[in-house]
Amino acid sequence: MIQEGVPADSLGDSLLGRVIRILNYPFVNQAEFRVSILSLLLLVVVVSIAALVSRYVRRLLEKRVLPMINVETGLRYTMLRLVHYAIIVLGVLYGLKIGFSVDLTSVAVILGFLSVGIGFGLQYIASDIVSGFILLFERPIRIGDRLRLKDGIEGQVEAIRLRSTTILTNENMAVIVPNSKLVQNEFVNYSYPTQKVRLNIPVGVAYGSDLDQVSEALIKAARSVGDVLATPEPRVHFGAFGDYSLNLEIRVWINEPHKHPQIRSAVNFAIDHEFRERNIEIPFPQREIHLRSAPDQQ
Repeated sequence: MIQEGVPADSLGDSLLGRVIRILNYPFVNQAEFRVSILSLLLLVVVVSIAALVSRYVRRLLEKRVLPMINVETGLRYTMLRLVHYAIIVLGVLYGLKIGFSVDLTSVAVILGFLSVGIGFGLQYIASDIVSGFILLFERPIRIGDRLRLKDGIEGQVEAIRLRSTTILTNENMAVIVPNSKLVQNEFVNYSYPTQKVRLNIPVGVAYGSDLDQVSEALIKAARSVGDVLATPEPRVHFGAFGDYSLNLEIRVWINEPHKHPQIRSAVNFAIDHEFRERNIEIPFPQREIHLRSAPDQQ
């Protein structure tokens, strides 16, 4: 019920002022910091704005700026991630300043104590995060590289995040690898420093085979595969005299390391075709068993 003699606008201003006072009332009021519902809402707003600004700035850099200066894909990804982290950190720091009414020096001290606690309690996660920065700056792997890990996992790098790296295998399965594992353990990068790699494909032929004819068949088979480079040209390497075969290798160069299993398979199919046409024998293990009769017992 509106009181007589009180303008409606004054009632509205009084109601709005009362709501603001309630939201701004500090439920934590200490000498070091002050917290209210309004300050917490402002903290959330500031962090949300920082996330939106990060998205807009990264999109602007990716679409407009970086293509003009011809930045390599891996370096482009690293720059965009660093810009994202910088904007988010600044937004969080400023949000803490508004939300808790403290200066940035106090925030830095609080974060310092928190980092010590996190270092003891979450040392493995902290190790992964530090390793993530090492991967971003040192760049031993890049987006799109082909990796083979020590435990046999092989695939293409899809994303390098702060804590983990995503590798997509040939089976289209995503493997999430902690960054510390990539920094501390050995791995093979087929794409570093260039995309050109050599495949060594072993093959054995029977003793007595004409090695000149075998070499000709191997080179012809390699050249018949379209993904095999003409330069450097395929070469045949005689490895050793094996137990039951002459061990050779056909060495070919490719510039698509992501397809090396398929290319290796195609070369093997071509070798089998050429060997069948030339009647070149691929031996298989053989064992000789000698039977001796026992002497007659008297």
